[in-house]
Amino acid sequence: MTRHTKTRRRVLQGITAAGLSVGMVGAGSAGSSTTYVVTGGSRGRLEDAGFSVTRELAGGSVSIVSGPDGSEGDLEAVSGVSGVTENFEVDFADPVESADPQTTDDADYTDLQWDKEITDTFEAHDYATGEGSRIVIADTGVDGSHPDLKDNFNEDESLAFVDGDGTPSPYDGDSGDHGTHVAGTAAATGAEGVTGTAPDAEIVSVQVLDDGGTFADILAGADHAAEIGADAANFSLGAGPYPPQANSDGLRVATQKVMQDVARRGTVQTVSSGNAETNLQQGGMYYLPGTVQGVMTVSASGPNDELAFYSNYGTNEIEVGAPGGGRATLEETTIPDDLVYSTEPDGTYGWKAGTSMAAPQVAGLVGLVRELEPEMNANQVENNIAHGAELASGRSSSEFGAGRINALNTVQRI
Repeated sequence: MTRHTKTRRRVLQGITAAGLSVGMVGAGSAGSSTTYVVTGGSRGRLEDAGFSVTRELAGGSVSIVSGPDGSEGDLEAVSGVSGVTENFEVDFADPVESADPQTTDDADYTDLQWDKEITDTFEAHDYATGEGSRIVIADTGVDGSHPDLKDNFNEDESLAFVDGDGTPSPYDGDSGDHGTHVAGTAAATGAEGVTGTAPDAEIVSVQVLDDGGTFADILAGADHAAEIGADAANFSLGAGPYPPQANSDGLRVATQKVMQDVARRGTVQTVSSGNAETNLQQGGMYYLPGTVQGVMTVSASGPNDELAFYSNYGTNEIEVGAPGGGRATLEETTIPDDLVYSTEPDGTYGWKAGTSMAAPQVAGLVGLVRELEPEMNANQVENNIAHGAELASGRSSSEFGAGRINALNTVQRI
């Protein structure tokens, strides 16, 4: 069952726009409250200065605080504070999808999953299926009632961080359809339509994108993933690319501290590299929360194993590549066959393309690795996935880092 809502013209417009845009939060009237991400400074000193600390991250080295609008200078004056960033909204652009997919009589869409075929994922399931692992989908939320998700969906651990200050709210499904598509790519059970990379992994929804989704909420969602012992946390989102001088407020440092702390606690974080067709190596460009230590930044490949035309890239900035849909140019891309097919809300299925679709392929692979070796730390898991990748020598490919993932190679070598 598939929704048929977009024309080919709409798809072609959408594929180039897929990604995220950002805008500052809290530009209100005098006396209005604003949220800040603060690096350094103790909770006591921040509170003594008149600010409210809503969440501490990375062992207290990063804090989410609220206070009057325009208080950056007052926060920077607090002893120990090394960076202050005014929180900003993260708005998700229209995802890519298409109409008129092929179907079979028994509603089994395995033959449409070129992404799993090209990575030898189905063969890898002879060795591991992700049983006993937990995957957090930090996104627009997940429709846990979908027939291909419901058997492994954990609603009790699912939360939403969309209030702008890093505080949690109850799980409330998917605010769009992006998170459900991502979840199916990582861990759909195959009960009816499609099979994810880790079909027996537990899925937890951590909603961080909505009308009120902000970067502070994304960092809080990452911290929650570590708190509940997630093996993988997938972030098919991001902001940038930014030039190096944009880090003057310490946002990149704060992000790295949080992500490194989450990795230290055992959670492998897979992050999309972004869809801006940008060389992240050139000029010191960076993309958050990717391209910091502590995460696996994933570029997107197509069915011909070339870098997808929209994908960001860059030597030393990309850990691995994975199928995200599309080919080397938009003109070469066949709609919908070259896109990634996965679950969508209300029991439906759809096609999407983007680095958003590439990252959860790797999150699912983390689930396979952790089933076989539960005690591997995050760095060991990443190294095994890198060594199992193909199409690159070493880890120096500007397009795919260590290479495009291969699930069978990875599980066989463990």
